[in-house]
Amino acid sequence: MKVVFRKLEGDIIALFPNDIFDSKGNITSYMHIGQHGGASPELINKLPKAMPSEYKELAKELKAIGYKI
Repeated sequence: MKVVFRKLEGDIIALFPNDIFDSKGNITSYMHIGQHGGASPELINKLPKAMPSEYKELAKELKAIGYKI
């Protein structure tokens, strides 16, 4: 599953560009706090990219709950 990691207000957010969350065109997102939610696909280009060292824990959490990223 395609996932991109971005920085959002001091946290890391995982955005799934190919997974539509709702009928409004939002995509699925995931964060440590709050977990799954919808997000504007525009965030992929608007938010700064996270470095591997910054998102490794979130990636590990996603894999632990069954995501194949």
